[in-house]
Amino acid sequence: GYRVSLQGNFFGRNHTYITFPEYNPRRHIKLDPPLNIQSNVTASKCQIRWSVPWYLVEILQYELQYKEYSMSWEIALNKTPPSSLPQIEIEATELRSGIAYIARVRCKVSENEDSYHSQWSEWSQTTVFQRAGVPKLSEKILTTRTMQFLFIPLSFGTLLYLFWSCKLSSRYCCFLTSGQKASPALTFPHQLLSFSHSIICTMGILR
Repeated sequence: GYRVSLQGNFFGRNHTYITFPEYNPRRHIKLDPPLNIQSNVTASKCQIRWSVPWYLVEILQYELQYKEYSMSWEIALNKTPPSSLPQIEIEATELRSGIAYIARVRCKVSENEDSYHSQWSEWSQTTVFQRAGVPKLSEKILTTRTMQFLFIPLSFGTLLYLFWSCKLSSRYCCFLTSGQKASPALTFPHQLLSFSHSIICTMGILR
């Protein structure tokens, strides 16, 4: 360790004041704040990441603060990562839909570390995020019904057109003689039945 003292000259006399009789720099560390804080939001959670020097990753602990963007930091929520990894997750249930949030993080040497000791760093830069929107049930029902209402008239219009085309084609169709290939007009009913079956299956999916 080191001996830290303060010397001064008062009224022509030198005085020495001992501040730290045994000062160990490794026990009095203040780190720089984490860098590159970023947020990634999904429907179920918000993941926040940051970076620190690689040689410090295993001995640091972190504290995250987050709040609604318009609120004061004095009422921010604190969250501690479960490990020394420079990341943390906030569940979507902890966030209000449609509200912007802001977060920051700070670090210090882990209390489980015997060789070093530090105080909290300053707070990092901030990252802004918002809970991913989840469509309401009524919106999903409305979208499905809209698709059904659009699909039904289009489907029946197509069927009427096919029936009319089949009727016109049949007027010019002749009976087959042996050895001749089938006319497209004769194989058309099978295609029409297949198309009708596809419409019925699609309507069942849209329900």
